[in-house]
Amino acid sequence: MRILIATDDSPHAQAVLRLAAYLLQGHLADEPPVLLTVVRREADRPRAEAVLAHARESLRVAGVQTRVRIGWPAQEIVREANEGYYGLVVVGEGWRPNGLVARCLKVTTALRVAERALCPVLIVKGQIGPIRRILLCDSGAKVVVEGQRAGPSLLSRFTAQLAELLDGEELVTVLHVMSQISAGPGVRGRQLRADVEELIQEHTPEGKLLEYDVRALQRPGIHPQPKVRHGLVVDEIADEARGGDYDLVVIGAHPGKGWRHLLLEDLAREIILRLDRPVLVVR
Repeated sequence: MRILIATDDSPHAQAVLRLAAYLLQGHLADEPPVLLTVVRREADRPRAEAVLAHARESLRVAGVQTRVRIGWPAQEIVREANEGYYGLVVVGEGWRPNGLVARCLKVTTALRVAERALCPVLIVKGQIGPIRRILLCDSGAKVVVEGQRAGPSLLSRFTAQLAELLDGEELVTVLHVMSQISAGPGVRGRQLRADVEELIQEHTPEGKLLEYDVRALQRPGIHPQPKVRHGLVVDEIADEARGGDYDLVVIGAHPGKGWRHLLLEDLAREIILRLDRPVLVVR
């Protein structure tokens, strides 16, 4: 997997490098990671080179490549990510809204990158440490069902790839929130209150999804467990993330239509803003 690490001279940069270093420990990539920094003017290139030199020293990973781009950070990070066919972008939270509209929408560099990048984006925020506990929030929106057999969800497939970057012995909690508001037609009220065992035993769509995800994630070093919460999606994910002391939260995002293609799905965006720890956004 080719990894793009966006860095600068902001207070968030060290957290980005620290988490990237954890991901890269012992990882034998086909291609070395790439460090990118963006400056507004060509005259700022010496400062950019200094930022990259510091970042390369902090990572202490052999073969690291560097890039300097000129322009707006979010725009240039997305261009590099999409043109370079990266498998993952790592970027800091970086609260730098420009203009009244951006401030009202709480737009950050990281959000803009997550909205427009074609690959998964890891938004670094909060306390950073080794990744041992992962919360995977699977809505099942991208599950393909063939007869009675569920196909792999997008989140499950990517988490299986991400496992290659981890040290092993990680606990992955696969969370599904049963919400009355988002319940589809035919979902009985009792199912909205059922626990994991009941959903699986009754072969409900949610039970099949959780059962499949657990099977898909069972591999050396990964310990998956299903979990169900009941209530509002954003509230339940935020409460689980804090209460379970997870090191990483994985969510899915799907682009809208028309002008909404410029924004993340409302739920995904709200989850990112609410959480106080690293968030991996998967398309």
